[in-house]
Amino acid sequence: MLKKCVICKKGALTGKVIARKGQYKSKGGTGSKIARWSKRKFYPNLQKVRILVEGTSKRVFICAKCIKKGDFKKAVPRAKYTPA
Repeated sequence: MLKKCVICKKGALTGKVIARKGQYKSKGGTGSKIARWSKRKFYPNLQKVRILVEGTSKRVFICAKCIKKGDFKKAVPRAKYTPA
């Protein structure tokens, strides 16, 4: 199962972490320069939720924004097995 929102298809985005050197001009320096950068990922706030997909109950990832909107139908929780 992909780490993507089933409803809005939101997934991970790539970006950078930037390390800067030097004193800022406002502090009396000559300005900050980019010393190095490394790649990183920005992940959406995904939650595992049991929903109805085409009439069947499935456990899928949904982002918090879609949960707030209520764009899905929650599945009925399964009954716990109790031996008689």
